[in-house]
Amino acid sequence: MSKYVKDLVTEEIRQRLSGVHDAILVSVVGLDANADNSLRAELSSKDINMLVVKKSLAARAAGGTPIAPMFDGLTGAAAICWGSEDIVSLAKEVVRLAKKDEYKAFEARGGVLDGEPLTAEQVEQVSKWPTREEQLSILMGQVLAPGATLVGQLTAVGGALASQIEQKGDKESEEAGAAEEIVDKEEEKEQSESPDRAVPGEASAEDVTKDG
Repeated sequence: MSKYVKDLVTEEIRQRLSGVHDAILVSVVGLDANADNSLRAELSSKDINMLVVKKSLAARAAGGTPIAPMFDGLTGAAAICWGSEDIVSLAKEVVRLAKKDEYKAFEARGGVLDGEPLTAEQVEQVSKWPTREEQLSILMGQVLAPGATLVGQLTAVGGALASQIEQKGDKESEEAGAAEEIVDKEEEKEQSESPDRAVPGEASAEDVTKDG
């Protein structure tokens, strides 16, 4: 390959990897054409890109970028995978596909995370981390938990207060009912005693007789 062609390929790789901060190196040696096409289709469905490169050209293209450490110690050809939602989602997909029988030759060789190189074993470990979406869900649950507790406490206090008010209302109703019952009994007693008493302003039967 002439220097001119190498420069063109290097520039192409540099442009494609522009802005990439996290990536995974994989091996695709041994995959036939059908398996390679099928693998690329599955990766593409997850918004993952895969580019087969030579170590020397990739190292030149990535020089001075966050993914440069990924090529330290790399020998021969390899493929670079990048994309997806985050490095965790990327690692999960790479590890999942590597376990499929039709992609036996596909495996992680290493990678880079925040400028730090990853071994194949570390890529496996990263694949077990929660994804960004899962982390946000966990964080949201932690944020909302105190609010839910406060609402529960306020609801409990409000319920207790309502119960106390209701009990007080019932007690006052009972007291009012008891007082009314006492008044009724007093009125009944007075009415029962009234026939034996002279009503003021009226003459008794004896007085009428005497006057007659």
